[in-house]
Amino acid sequence: FLSRRAEMRETEAIGAAAEELAERTMRVLRIAFLSSAALEFFAALSVALVAVYCGFSLLGLLPFAAPETLTLARAFFVLALAPEFYAPMRRLAAAYHDKQCADTAADTLMPLVEPVRAVPVVAAAPLSLRDVTIHYPGCYTPAVSGLSFCVEAGETVALLGPSGSGKTSVLHLLLGLAPLSAGTVEAGGVPLTSLAGQASWVGQHPLLVAGTIRENLLLAYTHADDLAVRRVVAAAGLGRMLASRRGGLDAPLDARGSGLSGGERRRIALARALLNPAPFLLLDEPTAHLDAGAETRLIATIARAARGRTTLIATHSPALAAIATRVIHLGPAA
Repeated sequence: FLSRRAEMRETEAIGAAAEELAERTMRVLRIAFLSSAALEFFAALSVALVAVYCGFSLLGLLPFAAPETLTLARAFFVLALAPEFYAPMRRLAAAYHDKQCADTAADTLMPLVEPVRAVPVVAAAPLSLRDVTIHYPGCYTPAVSGLSFCVEAGETVALLGPSGSGKTSVLHLLLGLAPLSAGTVEAGGVPLTSLAGQASWVGQHPLLVAGTIRENLLLAYTHADDLAVRRVVAAAGLGRMLASRRGGLDAPLDARGSGLSGGERRRIALARALLNPAPFLLLDEPTAHLDAGAETRLIATIARAARGRTTLIATHSPALAAIATRVIHLGPAA
């Protein structure tokens, strides 16, 4: 039932996104077509007038006295250069379209420049969710409905449940990436907007940027020294992978992480989270795509990393959930 529910929710979200994209695309194309068509029309008309002048001049049919006498060679030369003469007018249409895209991007990015006033969270403060509902725009059914639980400071809590039960949505809510449609989220009795900047985060699709492995590890905590980097590399089990790559920590990666397996991507994300001394640790399926031996070793690493931090783990793995001090079941039992 939950899988069917997740499938319907994703289908509805994709359909709504496709309709919105089609509407926005047609609005852009309408303006682009009108501007391009107008400029192309006048450019073509100008070239045609030059051709008419040259033809009438060669035939001697001009209704007025021409200041020059055109030869066939000169007329052919003028006609050959006429399209190039008016080419800047055609390029103006493309430049105008790029300018409109830049204006739209600027309008979107400018609000991000404004500093966001986040409510500071005390590391020892418990997290409390009361009657929380998460309902994404465009979806008919909420991802999470009426969820309530409390996480004490320093506690490790596992969110266990099938796909579609809302485990990832709960973590996204704490990071400010999912909408709070109803209910309250508090930290130490104070309404919480986001743990961003105060939490180490490992998602299902780890972010990789074009650069070296070291630069990807330092994304979350740029002040870490080389010794700290090597410690988290060893703790996350990246030693074998680095030994097999030319350059080790300074081996280059592209934005897609070409050459890395899914498990290696997750290990890099986990090492990055371990490097960041944030009081909260949020993990979303950190042991997925790992074999039994690698999962066992990574679970031991996560257990050590969770000491002294308030940790929430979304997982399907009973073995990973076993290291938690408490397990919260989402879905029908939630």
